[in-house]
Amino acid sequence: MNIWLSLLIGVLLLAGNGFFVAAEFALVSARRHRLEQLAAGGGRVVRSAARTAVRGVRELSLMLAGAQLGITLCTLGLGVVAEPAIAHLLEPLLSAVGLPPAAQHPIAFVIALAIVTFLHMVVGEMAPKSWALTAPDRAALWLALPFQGFLVVMRPVLRVLNAATNGLLRLVGVHARDELGVSRTSGQLAILVAESGRMGLLDREEHDLLTRALRVESMTVERVMVPISAAASVPADAGTPEVLEAARRSGHLRVLVTEGDRVLGVVHAREALVDPECSPREAARSLPRLPCSMPVIQAVSDLREARSQLGLVVRPDGRVVGLVSLSDLLGPLLDTAPAAA
Repeated sequence: MNIWLSLLIGVLLLAGNGFFVAAEFALVSARRHRLEQLAAGGGRVVRSAARTAVRGVRELSLMLAGAQLGITLCTLGLGVVAEPAIAHLLEPLLSAVGLPPAAQHPIAFVIALAIVTFLHMVVGEMAPKSWALTAPDRAALWLALPFQGFLVVMRPVLRVLNAATNGLLRLVGVHARDELGVSRTSGQLAILVAESGRMGLLDREEHDLLTRALRVESMTVERVMVPISAAASVPADAGTPEVLEAARRSGHLRVLVTEGDRVLGVVHAREALVDPECSPREAARSLPRLPCSMPVIQAVSDLREARSQLGLVVRPDGRVVGLVSLSDLLGPLLDTAPAAA
């Protein structure tokens, strides 16, 4: 083969190696939720590339097998084509400096091997890896379609290789997974957030928001409720002046309606003004009941589903022990004082 053609093929194989390395790291590092967002919106080309990338993440085991196969083929090709071509170029130079013929080829081969290894490591491995890790979402979009084309051709071979690999893993009790596991415990996430803040990867506001969100995740409604004895309330047979006075004293527009130890519901001060003849018993609207051990996040969801600003906090025996509002629940996350209910 012509030496210059061999060098050209070597350059193409080096570029191919970099392509497969970048595709491998992009698939592992890309944020799936971001790719799904791009697949749902954006331009036609972006949507197509994002959908292809999402499919790749879902078939991660097969995709990585394809990347490894491409890297292996390119590496072997470099050894077969590029090293002999470079060694052949070096032999006349070694002869010109007076090396004996018996030493020219071994020395040329060693130098060629060092050059190819250096280029393979820097250009074919480290540079594309660093680029893919720096911009994984962008890399996944750019590489998804051409990489998918390679997989279409090589899919039968990859399925055989993947099945053989999974069979070997099962023999030692390991069950392969197609998707990358990304779940983290609250403790692990808290450590990641703290370390990111310490290294300056998060600004102060982002760090504080994430820290509060992780703290709220394990918080129960009992920690943020107002004790039922401290909640503004009026008897079921109270008049309009009593309802308005209870609202004025508490600073809240919604007032509990009670009958003995029972909580009948809640009445809004506006309703007392609109219809003064209607008693709190008649105007009272029932409230959702939230177990005192319910997580704050779940309580927010339940109140929103019930379309209620307030909820009664109850013990396992059904006894009402507190009152909680959406602002009470969201306050620890937003770091704000509860607003008037």
